[in-house]
Amino acid sequence: MASDSPPNPLPAVWHNLETEKALRLLQSDRQAGLTAQQVEERLQRYGLNELEERGGRSAWAILFDQFKNIMLLMLIAVAIISAILDVRSALAEGVTPVPKDAISIFAIVILNGALGYIQESRAEKALAALKKLASPKVRIIRDGKTVEVDSKGLVPGDLMLLEAGVQVSADGRLLETSNLQVRESALTGEAQAVNKRAEVELPNDTQLGDRINLVYQGTEVVQGRGTVLVTGTGMKTELGRIAELLQNVETEPTPLQQRMTQLGNVLVSGSLALVALVVIGGLVRAGNWEPLEDLLEVSLSMAVAVVPEGLPAVITVTLALGTQRMVRRHALIRRLPAVETLGSVTNICSDKTGTLTQNKMVVQSLHTVDSSLRVTGEGYDPTGDFYQDDEIASPVDKPDFKALLLSCILCNDSILQKENGLWTILGDPTEGALLVVASKAGLDRHRLTEQLPRMAEFPFSSERKRMSVIVKNEGGGIKDELASFIPGVGSLILFCKGSPELVLERCQQIRVGGQVQPLTEEHRNQVLEKNNQLAARGLRVLGFAYKLLNQVPAEGSDETTEQELVWLGLVNMLDAPRPEVRDAVAKCRTAGIRPIM
Repeated sequence: MASDSPPNPLPAVWHNLETEKALRLLQSDRQAGLTAQQVEERLQRYGLNELEERGGRSAWAILFDQFKNIMLLMLIAVAIISAILDVRSALAEGVTPVPKDAISIFAIVILNGALGYIQESRAEKALAALKKLASPKVRIIRDGKTVEVDSKGLVPGDLMLLEAGVQVSADGRLLETSNLQVRESALTGEAQAVNKRAEVELPNDTQLGDRINLVYQGTEVVQGRGTVLVTGTGMKTELGRIAELLQNVETEPTPLQQRMTQLGNVLVSGSLALVALVVIGGLVRAGNWEPLEDLLEVSLSMAVAVVPEGLPAVITVTLALGTQRMVRRHALIRRLPAVETLGSVTNICSDKTGTLTQNKMVVQSLHTVDSSLRVTGEGYDPTGDFYQDDEIASPVDKPDFKALLLSCILCNDSILQKENGLWTILGDPTEGALLVVASKAGLDRHRLTEQLPRMAEFPFSSERKRMSVIVKNEGGGIKDELASFIPGVGSLILFCKGSPELVLERCQQIRVGGQVQPLTEEHRNQVLEKNNQLAARGLRVLGFAYKLLNQVPAEGSDETTEQELVWLGLVNMLDAPRPEVRDAVAKCRTAGIRPIM
């Protein structure tokens, strides 16, 4: 196997290949992965799994860049001419030549270059340090053993192991999945996690965001597990292609650099014109060539006087101060002129998810067919109140709302945890919001999942647009708390959540005032109208239902099992804007800058 080489370049339609064919193409083994010899050969062939940073500058390049400004080049020329004139004049007078003007100008040039060099070299060193810190580990299978290696050592054909909380380190074809969900907002901008499946084969023209049998470098596993056949590393990943496009963009001079170049051209042209005018005028007036030397000396002195020697230094110091202010705001500026570019911005094109918003879904309200509760609180902090008609209410005292919140907890795969004093979610942000609202109501997920353990599930998919779990009542007080909801110890209950329209069409009954009633057309219209109102406000809305079962359904029986459900209600949530966004947008508009999402 080691002697055979995979194709080069590798095919680009992995989503269209069955897993066994993908393994054969990459000469990898489903159980043992690659051998050490294969890994060594492929590292030589494909290189390290890291993004190339083209255009990285050496210390000499940074220093040289400081003197490419036409104004500085003009100052250097002026200093040389000034030195020649001063030395010539001193020698003619028989004194020791001390070109004071030239020394002053050279000092300004050196100071200007030193300031720019120090600032930009600091930025390069800081970026290099950050790059060294970003060296994640990844669990893989090699030589039949599970090992942990640096992500940059991955090669095509490796078997990468994924679990919740892991960042995907390379592009790959899924071989096995177990309730795997991946957040691909880094590539697509969508906050909602994508359900991944290994067994499907997709058409060649399937768009990147719909390739559910592939994972991509830079995305994040929010729940479940998976085994991935690495198909692309480094610059051959989707993230690498984006990086290459960005690196190939031609850099244009900043507005300040353009204006400085224009000023330099005007000064050079003006100085040359002045020299020519003085020399020609003097020669014409004298009628001979005798005063040529004196005329050149006078005209060059006048040309030197035209040049503003301190301007480049003033600009450099101003930009350096601006850079330091940006650093204090956690923005690292690699090149000084970039600071000035910010002052010329007219439009800001921004992604919404995670940039203008917190990327934290927060439940805003709960709705049964005959009542609503408004929820307060921010982020994933499980503190907040429930209001009904502007009065504080307790959802656990209302059977229908308590049943709805119980469904939020049990039909859920995410984890709410507190780390370093901050509440975070391990899993999908939408499911995280459901856990938070149930915790605000005082429901204990740990106790409930112990007393109502999961027996089976029908996972969410983009085709089904719903998820169901089947739990069993093991007793321990649940029956007393929800006597009208769960019949008794040993009973089975299915909880379903998903698209309100799709869940509702599978319902035949509805809970109203703590009682189960037939679902009438009037009820359906009320639910759909409320759903449309919430969706029109830009909120994400989920519908919830349940059903009592006699036995655990067989795998793959979701279409027949998820029928004749009992409607519970709607839960709507919002990815709230960051607190500082309102002021930031207002300041942009005041400054004449137009934010675009």
